[in-house]
Amino acid sequence: MHPTLNFVSHRPWPLPAGPWIMVQTWHDLLFAHWPIALDVLRPLVPPELPLDIFDGTAWLGVVPFWMSNVRLRGVPALPWLSRFPELNVRTYVALGGKPGVYFFSLDAARLAAVIGARAFYYLPYFHARMSVQVHGDDIAYASHRLGGNAELRVHYGPATEVHYRNPGTLEHWFTERYCLYTVAGGSVYRCEIHHRQWPLQDATAQFQLNTMASSAGIELPASSPLLHFSRKQDVLIWPLRPLS
Repeated sequence: MHPTLNFVSHRPWPLPAGPWIMVQTWHDLLFAHWPIALDVLRPLVPPELPLDIFDGTAWLGVVPFWMSNVRLRGVPALPWLSRFPELNVRTYVALGGKPGVYFFSLDAARLAAVIGARAFYYLPYFHARMSVQVHGDDIAYASHRLGGNAELRVHYGPATEVHYRNPGTLEHWFTERYCLYTVAGGSVYRCEIHHRQWPLQDATAQFQLNTMASSAGIELPASSPLLHFSRKQDVLIWPLRPLS
């Protein structure tokens, strides 16, 4: 049994049935969130997926990080294929009592990962030229989508000690989500995941360039984003399943 499965009391619903099929380790995540008007987001999310809101507001997240140990269950991690940066643009939806994540885009530096995720998880992955430089608490992150206008250049890092956020807080609402949703061919799919509760830190970030939201047709507000950081998270992933 994977050690992460020893920690389940924080989950909002039980572990999914059946075996997990993939494991990943996520590193040096920045959660940057902006409030977005409902009438802006609603036309951009499939109508089958109800938007999830917090105190009447919808939110958009831009989340850069890098991954290691990306492998299928029972298969060793291949050194070149299992370690690469990823960057997602996301909002929040809920269906059948399970709040989850809806992705506008996911950029990754490994073409094989892009092809596999598009084919088997129906997710909007894009191949990008990416770099991550970690110097202690300073992370320099750069991503440029190949053949597109989605680009991010940012320095970020933690600003406080780790603090586990309580249910009912906005930070908990952002992060404690244990599934993703996608729609393909008129069908809704859910992919369940599992990890330990997020060890969050407040963060600082200096954005030199950020066109990730605009590439999805979303204009970010002039207000500063809410920023949070997490150093590391081991994640188990289950198969994508259609919902009736």
